[in-house]
Amino acid sequence: MNKLIFVTVLWAFSFSLIGEFLAGSLDSYFNVFMRVAIASLVFLPFTKFRGVKPVLAINIMLIGAVQIGAMYLFYYNSFLYLSVPEVALFTIFTPFYVTLVYDAFNRKFHKLYLISVGVAVLGSFIIKYDGINSGALTGFLLVQAANICFGFGQSAYKILLERHNVEQKGVFGYFHFGAFFITFVAFLLFGNFDKITPTFTQAAVLLWLGAVASGVGYYLWNKGACEVDSGVLAIMNNALIPAAIIVNLVFWYKPTDLTRLIIGAIVLYLSLYLHKHIMKFYEKKQANF
Repeated sequence: MNKLIFVTVLWAFSFSLIGEFLAGSLDSYFNVFMRVAIASLVFLPFTKFRGVKPVLAINIMLIGAVQIGAMYLFYYNSFLYLSVPEVALFTIFTPFYVTLVYDAFNRKFHKLYLISVGVAVLGSFIIKYDGINSGALTGFLLVQAANICFGFGQSAYKILLERHNVEQKGVFGYFHFGAFFITFVAFLLFGNFDKITPTFTQAAVLLWLGAVASGVGYYLWNKGACEVDSGVLAIMNNALIPAAIIVNLVFWYKPTDLTRLIIGAIVLYLSLYLHKHIMKFYEKKQANF
């Protein structure tokens, strides 16, 4: 639990750093590739290349390719359409995706979860109720794609490591290697090579995001995910949202319609409260059989 709390505080600054220093001025595919490349270099010295089952290494690479490779591609592009608080708030769906992925692995489907997801959708659109346009919808969908990738990766990594008794530090490099390959290909195919020259400040931000936020952050987050149950993991996914918004307001004084933001956030968190009771209903139902 302590690992998840620490990373939540660490990641709270990432939203604002991306929105303030990188989004729009540097190519998003370049930003993603550099962040993952730096994280890969951080873990390269710790990675075991002997004595690791090829199937395990490949599976970890595939998870990394989805959880942070594909996720970053969607996530960074969403900043072109949404403000930092909107990106942060729209990540509230991630716990639902974590739950749904677990259901998929266990071959279950909880229909009542659609109710809580629907309430969460309502809360999200309250925040943009007077500004729904193609740009806002595009940004919203990009964040949801990122959420799905992130939720899938957490669930898959947790299940995989539960089945293999290995020391995570020696194999976590494969996680970043998988993300490296997918982001490298995306950069070559879609990157704007006219926007890949960072300033000193932007280079420092990329170094921080790659080495600390991604390198150390994802290791501690996924390691912490293996130490708690899926319910705690889902809750901690949303602890990042208020933390990120507070950082954006306090450090960058960004103008925000606080009334709409608060009302929308309340509805979003009511969806979590509802979801918690729906989960209890299913748990009680299962216990009676």
